Amino acid sequence: MNPQSSIPNPQSAGILPANIGYVPTRLAADYSIATTETARLNVVVVGHVDHGKSTLIGRLLFDTASLKQGKIEQVQKACAAEGMEFEYAFLLDALLEEQEQNITIDTTRIPFHTANREYAIIDAPGHTEFLKNMVTGAASASAAFLLIDAHEGIKEQSKRHAFLLSLLGVRQLVVLVNKMDLAGYGEVRFREIVAEYSAFLVTLGLKPAHFIPVAAKHGDNIAARSTRTPWYTGPTVVEALDGFADIDNLSDKPLRFIVQDVYRWDDKRVFAGRIESGTVKEGDRIVFSPGGKTSTVAKIERWSSPERTEAVTGESVGLSLTDQIFVERGHIGTHEKDGANESQQFKARIFWIQQEKLRIGQPLTLRLVTQETQAEVVSIEKIVDATTLNEVSRPGTEAHVARHEVAEVTLRTKKPLAFDVTGYIAPTSRFAIYAGRAPSGGGVILPDRYFQRGKEGGVAENLFWSAGRITRATREARNAHPGLVIWLTGLSGSGKSTVATELERQLFISGRQVYLLDGDNMRQGLNAGLSFNAADRTENIRRAGEAAKLLADAGLIVITAFISPFTADRDRVRSILPPGRFVEVYVNAPVEVCKTRDPKGLYARAERGEIKEFTGISSPYEAPVNPEIELHTDQVSADQAVEQLLEFLAPRLELNRDPQI
Repeated sequence: MNPQSSIPNPQSAGILPANIGYVPTRLAADYSIATTETARLNVVVVGHVDHGKSTLIGRLLFDTASLKQGKIEQVQKACAAEGMEFEYAFLLDALLEEQEQNITIDTTRIPFHTANREYAIIDAPGHTEFLKNMVTGAASASAAFLLIDAHEGIKEQSKRHAFLLSLLGVRQLVVLVNKMDLAGYGEVRFREIVAEYSAFLVTLGLKPAHFIPVAAKHGDNIAARSTRTPWYTGPTVVEALDGFADIDNLSDKPLRFIVQDVYRWDDKRVFAGRIESGTVKEGDRIVFSPGGKTSTVAKIERWSSPERTEAVTGESVGLSLTDQIFVERGHIGTHEKDGANESQQFKARIFWIQQEKLRIGQPLTLRLVTQETQAEVVSIEKIVDATTLNEVSRPGTEAHVARHEVAEVTLRTKKPLAFDVTGYIAPTSRFAIYAGRAPSGGGVILPDRYFQRGKEGGVAENLFWSAGRITRATREARNAHPGLVIWLTGLSGSGKSTVATELERQLFISGRQVYLLDGDNMRQGLNAGLSFNAADRTENIRRAGEAAKLLADAGLIVITAFISPFTADRDRVRSILPPGRFVEVYVNAPVEVCKTRDPKGLYARAERGEIKEFTGISSPYEAPVNPEIELHTDQVSADQAVEQLLEFLAPRLELNRDPQI
């Protein structure tokens, strides 16, 4: 116990279990106070099942003399007693068994060393463990070893793990072609794997520092160069390790103090947590997010270390504050000038591992360091198969993310979240998502390049949705109807504006809060300056869709009348709205009929070449394949079309309707 402190030792006080020797640094733990750890380079080891990860790790521990005295003999004796051949993988198993017995081994990282540096191996047995360890902040890897069996070759998991490394920003990579003994130590086989896997990694933006032929079981090219691969002149595994740079050193980053628990003694409050990045000193002014509560660090509490007035990256300590403010598990302490982002909505890139598909609106649990909140996907912008890298198209109501797919999505959380964006501070930009109890996926938070352009024409980053205190549901309850977007699309002259104008009038008379966004009107204001080329047409619809989304979020019924000729543009608008809030209305009239309704003579001018990129003449119109409703305005009058649309909309205008009607 620190004699200067009035706070009891947490073990003797019964706060921490008495059998904890070294408190694990994983942020999901409840007992990580008052510990320090040696700075180590974290290296994650991944690969397809049975490609030799455990054997490699055991061999590294053996060849670098990182095991405590007597451990090897103990495992050899146990193997002999069971009549089993000694395997280096058993050394790792023995360490894992020690972990279960509360011996002082970090539950997420396995420490070892070379002659030059201290390391920690992050063992990732599979997708679930990899995500659980990597994206919840339990460990942030600066580098990775990826194993491929020389005999079996490249497998789907070999590709998926590479995708995960790319997703999580681990750029330092060495590929180990293992079990070369089963391939006769053949150079040809090694070069085949190098060529094929290199071509795949290029598509992910990954360039391995080395491909190394190894046989972990026999020690070939692990700590010493093997005579059985005289054709290989590159580094050994240990040499490659020592060649990794500590590029993810968080010591020089802004402070991120992750609150894990609050200990209370009478009027004393100690906020226990881990410093994921930066440094904190007594007297520092600290702001806690989410919420923005501010106070000054009165004292840095330690129980087992010499008293110091400063705490650095990697330490788990307690902070006493000068003010009694409400701080709880999940809050992140930062310096005022370098605060974390805070929002209930953000864009993310996720990797989905659950068999059940991820759908828009599905209830999820999101965990980011020690924060936990309910969340849902509000839109899916892009989907990629993690094995083939092919983009997957599932427009409209078919949108979902299947197992082993990567997607760019917009997430909305039930309560505000404090975070950083990927590429800045890794532990506070990675998260895990759960659909149930087991990890179902994970991802990183993206800088939001979608909302605002900067002064120099670049895109402003770190802008996130700010939720007010009046919710959409509250507004809808006052209006007595849901907010939604009724999107009329069709050729020029098909009758969109006529139908939209009358529909607005009828809904307004019936007491609904409704507003019409007309294409021509938008181009006179918000969209002024946009031309009619393909890029500007896409931007025109994007802006219109965002404006419609805002109005619908305010509880209004928004009617739009845009040609919106391209399916992808309409689908994008659909994707940014909650399920059931986008009604696509195809106002269908043949181009020949539209020409006869053309008082401005636009079709005639387009046919003479006076108007370029005119939809239906010199530019295509992609008709909706599965609109919610289709109005044949060449067969019915405008009034009849409005009646058809009102009848169709009636159940959708009820507050407690099924959104999928």
